[in-house]
Amino acid sequence: MRPAHIALAALVAAVWGVNFVVIEIGLDHFPPLLFSALRFLVAALPAVFFVGRPKVAWKWIVGVGLALGVAKFGLLFTGMSLGAPAGLSSLVLQIQAVFTALFAFLALGERPGRTKLIGMGVALAGIAVAAVDEASAHGGAEGALTGFALVIAAAVCWGVSNVLTRKAAPPDSLNFMVWVSTVPVLPLLGLSLLIEGPRRDLDALRALDWTGVGVIVYVAWITTVFGFGAWGWLLRRHPASSVAPFSLLVPVFGVSSAALFLGESVTPLRWCAAALLVGGVALTSVRRKPVEPRGGQEAEAGGEGWKARVPVSSPNGGTAP
Repeated sequence: MRPAHIALAALVAAVWGVNFVVIEIGLDHFPPLLFSALRFLVAALPAVFFVGRPKVAWKWIVGVGLALGVAKFGLLFTGMSLGAPAGLSSLVLQIQAVFTALFAFLALGERPGRTKLIGMGVALAGIAVAAVDEASAHGGAEGALTGFALVIAAAVCWGVSNVLTRKAAPPDSLNFMVWVSTVPVLPLLGLSLLIEGPRRDLDALRALDWTGVGVIVYVAWITTVFGFGAWGWLLRRHPASSVAPFSLLVPVFGVSSAALFLGESVTPLRWCAAALLVGGVALTSVRRKPVEPRGGQEAEAGGEGWKARVPVSSPNGGTAP
């Protein structure tokens, strides 16, 4: 990946990390499914009237909308509302990188190289260390454990949506994300009315204040439109197994912002976990140079974690056509 693309992936990770704090604040104002529905409603309107017609088949828009909007965010918001803390949620959710690599291998044939596998292992070790530290700090309450399980399920759904986005290969990521945001609104509103009840939803809307408005704006326009638009743009240009590990930076920002704004403790063990995460992501970003085959005209670039045909170097240091 180019340095500019690496910087963009890190910025998206920062936006998503702080988002866990914003979600925690938002859950004090809205029921989780209604909150998620409002997120996508505001992300879709009025932008849908300015981005033009969809540029990919509707099957991809609906598929990503259901996997990402309804399943992933519905499960995540509900899990956090049941007691999964912001910092720990930002950690647990990052196992989506493993599911993304698995689904990318099964559906797209993208094979992670040895260096990437080592890097993912190091980063996942960091997640495990931080998760144990956070779990011991909050105890093993049944509600919290249920919340953690829902966050893990959300990670599975995120992995599915990553691979669907890669398969869709939208030429315009912003257009794609805005149209995707139209899909979850009605299903989430229906689930909210069914599970959370119309009275609870109406009470939350009547009590809407400027904090609630600010929360919706952040999770809709910053996290959803910008964040997933940029993420989809990266997935279109790089293998899912190369982009997904950058999401392991999310808990670094998530834990830090939770400590700063919510007062969650950050222990030395947590910083050790953060170091493992950053080191693991660095390893997954290493690009191995393709080796020139003896009699062929093309080489397979395995270091990128996928089969890519690359031109062989010519004697003058350029590339052969």
